[in-house]
Amino acid sequence: MTPDTLLPLLGFVVAFTATPGPNNLMVLVSGANWGLKRTVPHIVGIALGFPLMIIAVGLGLGQVFEAYPLVHDVLKYIAFAYLLFLAWRIAQAGKPQTTSVRSRPLNLFEAMAFQWVNPKAWALVLGATALFTTPGGDPVVEIGVMALMFGLVCLPNGIVWALFGKAIARFLSDDRRRRIFNVSMAVLLVASVLPALF
Repeated sequence: MTPDTLLPLLGFVVAFTATPGPNNLMVLVSGANWGLKRTVPHIVGIALGFPLMIIAVGLGLGQVFEAYPLVHDVLKYIAFAYLLFLAWRIAQAGKPQTTSVRSRPLNLFEAMAFQWVNPKAWALVLGATALFTTPGGDPVVEIGVMALMFGLVCLPNGIVWALFGKAIARFLSDDRRRRIFNVSMAVLLVASVLPALF
């Protein structure tokens, strides 16, 4: 990777991580329902999980999918099923004081694991590794730079989405409006991955 590719890579990272997708919608909902403090583990989980996925794919997992496309297809449908479960959990989320298991934000490890079933994350990883690695370049350095950049950008990005969610929380203090918001976000979450699925 040459220095003149760093700025385009940064633009790619910012553009694709800041736009609405499963991670950002879930952080928005978490910020609205539970506030920034309780959403921080979710944000950190994204900022750690996504770079780990880039490293794994960039250093070999992508070759497995090329050799065995059926594995990729099976994982894609498992990912969609898990995403439906998360959408259901969002739709069912109550007020923060609710003590049921379904009424809590994702923790650090759940957010890290979610990257592996997030179709947008797969598209980003495969796109970034294809666009920003060079033949004959040092794959460890190139993948490392990409992973670091994605991790660093995911942190402030997640905070902004959570704060936006927190900002609309007062509007959502009414149970009916909160329910409509949660169901709408659940539908948007599912809709955000349909193009990648089909």
